[in-house]
Amino acid sequence: MNPPALLALSPGQLDAASAQVFLGAARRVFERGWRGLVLREARLSDREYVECARALRSIWPRDAGGWLCVHDRAHLVAALEADALHLGGHSLRPADVRPWLPPGIQLGLSTHAGDDARTWEAADYLVHGPVQPTDKPGARPPIGFAALQLAVERSPRPIWALGGLRPEHARDVRASGARGMAVLSGVFGAADAADAATRYLAAWSAAESA
Repeated sequence: MNPPALLALSPGQLDAASAQVFLGAARRVFERGWRGLVLREARLSDREYVECARALRSIWPRDAGGWLCVHDRAHLVAALEADALHLGGHSLRPADVRPWLPPGIQLGLSTHAGDDARTWEAADYLVHGPVQPTDKPGARPPIGFAALQLAVERSPRPIWALGGLRPEHARDVRASGARGMAVLSGVFGAADAADAATRYLAAWSAAESA
């Protein structure tokens, strides 16, 4: 199952208590029509991560179009009935992880300008950026939409844009040839995640229709 055009990344700072608040927000986001979610919570223990992911799978069901991605924890993908595994820039290489994955599991990779493209070969899709400036500590310089388009043209893998992307950037992302947008703070960092999701969905729909 390929990733949806719009992917939301979980906050990245959840603990066992705040995970419950996140799950409530995730339910509302799904109800608005958002379908792609990457659970990237390094602070959670494996037990806490499993509990959170299983709760997400129940409110983010595959038979309703939900696409759920595990971040880094390859050993949990099968048990969580996830649709994909995503690897960060400091993770294992896709070629090393691919043999561990059950058939049908998508394998994603975070990439940046200047990366050695040979490390991408076993990935099914790429998340590339940062495209726009972000508040993330130690973030790389933004590459802009022209460089995003160049990456799309050179890549044998489909690319999702990442980094500082707001709804008004949907048209530029679409024009670059990228398959979609991956959003971190724009959805689950917003004051109202569901309303934010609605704005992104509307903007992407308008970009596709343009």
